Amino acid sequence: MLLLQEIVESFPHGLPLGNLTSQLFANVYMNIFDQWVKHSLKAKYYIRYADDFVFFSSDRAWLQNIIPSVHKFLLEHLKLTLHPNKIFLKTITSGVDFLGWVHFSKYRILRETTKNRMLRRIKNMPTHESLQSYLGLLKHGHTQKVKQEVLGQYWLWKL
Repeated sequence: MLLLQEIVESFPHGLPLGNLTSQLFANVYMNIFDQWVKHSLKAKYYIRYADDFVFFSSDRAWLQNIIPSVHKFLLEHLKLTLHPNKIFLKTITSGVDFLGWVHFSKYRILRETTKNRMLRRIKNMPTHESLQSYLGLLKHGHTQKVKQEVLGQYWLWKL
């Protein structure tokens, strides 16, 4: 635990994104929250990646009622707060924005800001490795047009 504390305290605010240890530490740190969600809230459909999470339920009132409990648990047990502008109650038919994708019941599309960031990076300084990484990411959704844009930007830059 001393090593964990040294690593966390070596950064001015939180852990760096993309760092492999950040993923591990997030899972270790948030495990108590996962257990609470499962055993106390009895959430049937809950997904978490690092500090991003979603709850699914057909009961809108239940979702509204758990928000204060989630806020209280995170603050008291983990010293974390919910971002007030990132709490949404949405239907799956309108799409659920999670981890750079907008998820629907049968497919997912890339979030517009994620797409724009990807195209900007490919346009400014593309590498074969980054292109392959983006193409791999795009295999996970309904992205044929985006894939064509990415390839177009890459080849235009290479000319």
